Amino acid sequence: MRREVTLRDVAELAGVSSRTVSNVVNGYANVTERTRERVQRAVEELGYRPNVLARNLAQGRSGQIAVVVPYLDTPYFSELLQSVIRAARISGYNVLIDQTDGDAEHERGFIAHGSRRLLFDGVIFSPLGLDQRALADRDPALPLVILGERASDGSFDHVGIDDVAASRQATEHLLDLGRHRVAAIGDQPYATGEAAQLRTQGFREAHTARGLSIREDLIIGTARFNRPDGARAMADLLDRGDPPDAVFCYSDLVALGAIHTILARGLRVPEDIAVIGYDDIEDGRYSNPTVSTISPDKEWIATTAVERLLLRIGSSTPPPGLELRAPHKLIVRESTTGRASRP
Repeated sequence: MRREVTLRDVAELAGVSSRTVSNVVNGYANVTERTRERVQRAVEELGYRPNVLARNLAQGRSGQIAVVVPYLDTPYFSELLQSVIRAARISGYNVLIDQTDGDAEHERGFIAHGSRRLLFDGVIFSPLGLDQRALADRDPALPLVILGERASDGSFDHVGIDDVAASRQATEHLLDLGRHRVAAIGDQPYATGEAAQLRTQGFREAHTARGLSIREDLIIGTARFNRPDGARAMADLLDRGDPPDAVFCYSDLVALGAIHTILARGLRVPEDIAVIGYDDIEDGRYSNPTVSTISPDKEWIATTAVERLLLRIGSSTPPPGLELRAPHKLIVRESTTGRASRP
């Protein structure tokens, strides 16, 4: 029978003390990033699992964290959740997942006073229905990490990407290809549409930096970042007398919907209309044509969110909230150039 792997086994393999391993698996901050990575590799290699039950009983915790997202059918969130679950498991935590559908009252229930009666120790939360003001009215004792575009008020951490810079880069790619009538699909000019608004800002900045005028009629709003909305918006653009020759879509799902409409109308991608998306979901790598996109580092987002949440759970004096920006990169594929770039 195989002997149970101990914390000391992990320490020996990683070349650190048992206390250091304990600090890593409990999410404490006083460990360098290089040491943390070495310990995590040893944990994965040995298959070490902390004695979660004993630890939680001693500390009065449930050993569970909640991850709250608007939609589980959105590939971006499903891919992100896989990374969150892996990162939490290394530290011995289970993950409770909830879909809010953007319902403000449902979202409020996770951060309201006394919300931990639902048996979780902290929340990684991607709000859609709650705006910045609503987030301020929450249980201050609840360990909280926010994903998306609701900035930290100093009492929680915010993990996201620079949507303005990423969207500017996507738009610049289309302009660099010599496209002159660039449209944008996905604007959401209302209180909870911050992500879309930041992407529109980046779209505008790319034009302004080159002294190009912006055609307001080519900025199309959508209710969600999904395929049907992308398809409908593209149909609207094509029904006009002067359709675009390129489109920046605010998600890869929107891009897939737009491409479907373009091809159904007998036009070519990218020869007639170049299309770029956002999120780098797996579907875009296998579509025909493959989808050029902005690729946020989802693994970095997930790992950082879990580490910061566990730090808050394990601290008697919560650290100040941080604004943490994930790396992103432009991935050029067939939908803009007719060919995929080498990995």
